[in-house]
Amino acid sequence: MPARVTGSARTELIADTALALLAQRGMRGLTHRAVDEAAGLPLGSTSNHARTRLALLEAAVRRQAERESEILTPAELPDAAGSRDSLADGLALTLHRYLSGDDHRDLLVSRYELALEATRRPELRAYYDAAGAQFREPLTRMMAAAGSDDPARHTLSLVAWSDGLLFSCAAGSYHATTPTWDELRSGFRELLHGMLDGGAAAGGTRSGARGGGHQEV
Repeated sequence: MPARVTGSARTELIADTALALLAQRGMRGLTHRAVDEAAGLPLGSTSNHARTRLALLEAAVRRQAERESEILTPAELPDAAGSRDSLADGLALTLHRYLSGDDHRDLLVSRYELALEATRRPELRAYYDAAGAQFREPLTRMMAAAGSDDPARHTLSLVAWSDGLLFSCAAGSYHATTPTWDELRSGFRELLHGMLDGGAAAGGTRSGARGGGHQEV
């Protein structure tokens, strides 16, 4: 990168470089000097932009959310009230896009580094959670529109399933695996139908048990 980068371009360069360093070197490898060197900026440039380590981490969290919004694109998801299967298709597309992008896996690793650091820094935790709300809130509305009787709880299950899959395929035991869109779609369909239709079936089972039917232990 050219040394003379100013304004918003420099802000973006610093934040992007911070994320790259987190993915490559971990939290200990993220310093103001390391960002300057990796970005090809004059020494002191990152300190002038983000004077403290917390400010640098906040800039990284903000940029992480911006880049993830370009990948996950909640606005692209279909109207959940129309079809659960179409919602599953949209969710599968976002995860497949994340896992199959050339530089997206590094972005996942930087997310995990920031999430772990947020557990140690309450001031960063508040910032991290606020950035993440932009993804959770649309999902909660979609779950309500899809017929969920407990949208907040179902959103937690949906996010946990998605995050677990992303972690497994980016840094876990399936790190060499990229699920196909069809595989992800099948998983989301099973999850959504299980959550949204399973309550009635479970209720029927409990009702039958109370009605005096044979009950196995």
